[in-house]
Amino acid sequence: MKKNQKRILLFLLVVTLVIACSTLLKNNQSSQESNSINNRNTTYSFQKFLPTANNKTYHHTYYSLSYNEQHEQADWVYYLLTKEYVNGTAKRKNNFRADDLIITKSASLQDYKKSGYDRGHLCAAADMKINDKAMSETFFMSNMSPQIPGFNRGEWKKLEAKVRDWAIQEDSILVVTGPVFKDNIKQIGENQVTVPGYYYKVIYDLTKPQKMTAFIMPHQAKPQPFMNYQTTVNEVEKITGIDFFSILEDEFEEQLEANQHW
Repeated sequence: MKKNQKRILLFLLVVTLVIACSTLLKNNQSSQESNSINNRNTTYSFQKFLPTANNKTYHHTYYSLSYNEQHEQADWVYYLLTKEYVNGTAKRKNNFRADDLIITKSASLQDYKKSGYDRGHLCAAADMKINDKAMSETFFMSNMSPQIPGFNRGEWKKLEAKVRDWAIQEDSILVVTGPVFKDNIKQIGENQVTVPGYYYKVIYDLTKPQKMTAFIMPHQAKPQPFMNYQTTVNEVEKITGIDFFSILEDEFEEQLEANQHW
């Protein structure tokens, strides 16, 4: 009798362990699937807020852009920015290269060579530290605009850092960055890449209470402190002709876009 009892207890123990392991495996798979879904949502679900485009729109995994063939750069680059993107560990590798996604072909490395201008990121590399793919995508030439070194490495860089601070504070923000083709400085390279007269940045805080702000900075070697150029999204729309968040209900959109202060 004792032997039978031991066999029964052993059998029950084995069955219990099998059930426990099976449950743990299913929960792990479910968690992985959930994380995968969340990652896809983080990457793709914000395309519904895309700005209007007068030129063809292209979608990379971590940002979208409208490419202006006449000026050989993007009218705008649009992306989601979160604290996970900012606090990632991906390293910068400077793998600048042409963007094969652009049907009409993007500007080339040669266009910038010995021009005296930086290959200025529109979507900053430091905004895409979440993984190697995101970081690498920021080095497509379609994400570049010729910038004066003092501008790119000075007040513009400080503005980019401030936007990252806001992403950490607010959790999730949308960023749209681009050139303003007004009072253009010159053209460079065989592809005649325009050196813009101004740059803008539009920021939309998705967390409650929602808010927007914007900047229009003159493309100068030593502009004033970047906060002096803070303005409304409405002003950026006037100077660029771009409608940034037209999907929003008109009254709510106007309320947000008329706001200047963060």
